[in-house]
Amino acid sequence: MKKLLNIVFVFSTIINCSCNDTNVKTDQPVAEPDVKVEGGQASVKDDVSAKDVVKIASGSKDHTTLVAAIKQAELVNALSNAGPFTIFAPTNAAFDKIPKETLENLMKNENKEQLQDILQYHVYVGTIKTDMMEDGQTLNQVNGQNITITKKDGKIIINNAATVISSIPAANGIIHIIDGVLLPPSK
Repeated sequence: MKKLLNIVFVFSTIINCSCNDTNVKTDQPVAEPDVKVEGGQASVKDDVSAKDVVKIASGSKDHTTLVAAIKQAELVNALSNAGPFTIFAPTNAAFDKIPKETLENLMKNENKEQLQDILQYHVYVGTIKTDMMEDGQTLNQVNGQNITITKKDGKIIINNAATVISSIPAANGIIHIIDGVLLPPSK
């Protein structure tokens, strides 16, 4: 995710860069562009286009815990960007399987990096539809660690811990709704 954010920063810096024109005197002051740094991609108002992965999750009553975690981890803008992303989105019921104290602890400011690591373990850069998934396939997630896909009895299982319930296409990728929370292996 850090690499993705760095790429987005470099790209936006290049676009916003003021190029030197040979007809402009260098001793003249250059007007700074009126750019607001607040908001980011997530703050763009668009009621016409297809929704991105964050907006879809935000509209789901079954993903309120996931959305709260994404906000706490400050990943809303990153996941609202063009992507494409494949998101493995645990339901509220999946989060209910985690001890309440553990989840509350993860949501504290001092544990933001750990929460980001867990959430980034649910994100793949690229769009992988279920018909593209193969038994034994591994995907390198945004946090740098791999998940393993198993196909059994017509079901897709991630890390032998979560089953894909359904999938929803988004403007910037796809969301696979899963019935478990994926925990990255200890480093």
